[in-house]
Amino acid sequence: MSSRFILWDIPTRVFHWALVVGIALAWWSGEEGRNDVHEWTGYALIVLIVSRIFWGFFGSRHSRFTDFVRGPAAILAYLRGEGSPTPGHNPLGALSVIALLLLVLAQAVSGLFNSDDILFSGPLYYMASTELRGFMGSVHDISFNILLGLIALHVLVVAYHQLVKKDGLITAMFTGRSERKAGLAPPVPVWRALLIVALVAIALWLGLEQAPQPQPLW
Repeated sequence: MSSRFILWDIPTRVFHWALVVGIALAWWSGEEGRNDVHEWTGYALIVLIVSRIFWGFFGSRHSRFTDFVRGPAAILAYLRGEGSPTPGHNPLGALSVIALLLLVLAQAVSGLFNSDDILFSGPLYYMASTELRGFMGSVHDISFNILLGLIALHVLVVAYHQLVKKDGLITAMFTGRSERKAGLAPPVPVWRALLIVALVAIALWLGLEQAPQPQPLW
């Protein structure tokens, strides 16, 4: 009976592809000096990542951290070829998921403290000390370089699973279904994800509204 359940629910799939678009847009807008686009993309990525973290506790079974995050013993067992304990993310892939979430969150949050010293200053720039601004600037640069490396590794691993192991990972991330794997429980209602996103977005907006603004020079 479990074969009727999808593996990846709609919010998880939307998150995945929205993250792909968001990172690409953040990179392009940063390179092209489109600070307006870069700023709003950063806000969107914060909402996206924080919402996904909450979804990791309140979402469908295979989107929850308790389903796929495992300890060193399970990771070593998977590397020895003993298989994954869940049809969702395998124990090694779980490390990639956590690393991606943390890196993108660090990238987006650190951008709130950045400034180009000409036309743009992040919403938290004026509440931070010079030391904190410098630290956040370094985090913004370093985390993005690490993120690029992790993305390249992720693409290679997905290609291996898709083309060599024939797991159909790419297809599953579009349709939610895989020929070889099935979900073990029905997905939770989509409205739960929409509520989480709305609450996170409101909380971010209210928080940033409290940030101090630059003082006029006259």
